[in-house]
Amino acid sequence: MVAAKIRARRQQFKRLPKGPNGGIELLLIQSVDSVGKQGEVVEVKPGHANNFLLPQGLAIVATEHHKRMVEKHKAKLKEIERSRLSGLQALADKIAQQSITIEANANDEGHLYGSVGAPEIVAALKASQIIVTEDQVRLQGPLKELGLYTVKVHLHQEIECDLKVWVVPTAA
Repeated sequence: MVAAKIRARRQQFKRLPKGPNGGIELLLIQSVDSVGKQGEVVEVKPGHANNFLLPQGLAIVATEHHKRMVEKHKAKLKEIERSRLSGLQALADKIAQQSITIEANANDEGHLYGSVGAPEIVAALKASQIIVTEDQVRLQGPLKELGLYTVKVHLHQEIECDLKVWVVPTAA
């Protein structure tokens, strides 16, 4: 009688498929520290899978169907990233051809009373219908004298371009 109940209880729970190393193969729905990133197929110990990852909804059993869906999703993401990079490269080419002029108060020797920084450069680019953020403009330091400067604009990890910035005295 007791053995029949135990057998019935065991049949309620499905056995999880074993991986090549004896653990449970799961597909991570969310990134989990010390396990893996979202979308990865990982192999974990059965206790970790049954007691933490599956009940918390952090992972699902890695079936062939799920693996194919993840591969399709990754291919779509790569295509989106490729089109985004081509757009950023076009913007970098447009910025490289651009030359902006910023007026600033200066003394007779050419030293500015203030300085020209990233906010002024971003505002001048915005006037030319080019939108960048202040953290994308990479200055070695504030521009404190009149003259021509070459400023790096960092659009992406792989895309960086040079911008010519003229600092001229204000017309009095």
